[in-house]
Amino acid sequence: MTRRHNTRTIDATLSLLDRQVLDADDVPVQVVTDLELTDVALDHPIPVGTGAPVITALLSGPVLATRIFGGRPPTSRLHRIDWADVAEIGVAISLSVRGDSLAVTWVERWISEHIVGRIPGGRNDPE
Repeated sequence: MTRRHNTRTIDATLSLLDRQVLDADDVPVQVVTDLELTDVALDHPIPVGTGAPVITALLSGPVLATRIFGGRPPTSRLHRIDWADVAEIGVAISLSVRGDSLAVTWVERWISEHIVGRIPGGRNDPE
């Protein structure tokens, strides 16, 4: 599960999973909880001699219960961030797009608009 990125090899488990994702404005978006790979059958190991799988998307979503009790969250509960939107991999993963354009932030936008926005002073930016 490695990928060449800017001529260096990256171990996806160490460099991508559980990393904070920042949008183009360095605003936190989510944390990477899983990866979407192409041409991978998860029910058996990858045959020796075949190329490494290609990462197509970072997945993010509620996985706390499955980490405690086991299993996998339903894929319908995970949100995709296209791999093409990844700009840089470092301590955090930087994206080349703004967070409000991503489906992964819909819960935060909904809460901000429907709950926090109704609280007196909730629509004002903090100083």
